[in-house]
Amino acid sequence: MATWVIGDLHGCWLTLQRLLQRIAWDPDRDSLWFVGDLVNRGPSSLEVLRWAYSQRARLTVVMGNHDLHLLARAVGAAKPREEDTLDEILDASDADELLSWLRSWPLVHHFGPYVMVHAGLAPDWNIDLTTGLAEAVAARIAAPDSDDVVRMLYARRKAAWSVDLRGDEQIAAAAAIFTRMRMIDSKGRAQLDFSGPPGAAPEGWKPWYLKSAVRSQGYRLLFGHWAQFGFFRAHDAICLDSGCVYGGRLTALRLNDGRVIQEDSIDAVARPAAWEY
Repeated sequence: MATWVIGDLHGCWLTLQRLLQRIAWDPDRDSLWFVGDLVNRGPSSLEVLRWAYSQRARLTVVMGNHDLHLLARAVGAAKPREEDTLDEILDASDADELLSWLRSWPLVHHFGPYVMVHAGLAPDWNIDLTTGLAEAVAARIAAPDSDDVVRMLYARRKAAWSVDLRGDEQIAAAAAIFTRMRMIDSKGRAQLDFSGPPGAAPEGWKPWYLKSAVRSQGYRLLFGHWAQFGFFRAHDAICLDSGCVYGGRLTALRLNDGRVIQEDSIDAVARPAAWEY
């Protein structure tokens, strides 16, 4: 029995199939964890989402910013972007079923010593606050009024975090950190717009995981959302986004023994001149 963690997929169906063959994934025995962004920008988002739904008993997926963007598109809160490849999902006969399942995804997966999130955690969040905020955001996205909640989250998708926030402001700011953050500035504030490699950041800025209270508590962090950083592994912090949709690789990490397998991207992806990562 193996547990594999896989990086940002972005609708790269063909690459995923090759990777699953290489890791000899057995759906009757093995588990797959995905760090989010299953859909968008790649050519086969519908195939990926349908497959994931069919295998949901063996999958754990945390919500990424592109997954939230799909929900925002579905409720009319977000306009189509040039790089979007989501229309096939929105027009599908089983769209309601697929989107209902997507709304049930957690923002954080905590299992044993591992904490998996799509993007990041605020420096002052310990494990109890992290899981509490993640559960609060997930509950709102899955609630009966979730259309309104998704509209609110999209409208405030770059909200700044503060310990003084309450209600919708707290939910929105927490969701932004879970799904968008990569760096913190010299004062420990989340920076949501930076997408480059750590070495290109302004002076005093640091990758979020270096100051994470959860990491200091002894947990091992698993995350994606950082194609320009690429695959990175320290003992207690692992970035699994190796830029598959940008012509890079799709990465799988076996938690049982730390083995890493990477598959070169074989999906045809149209690349506009400027993309927001």
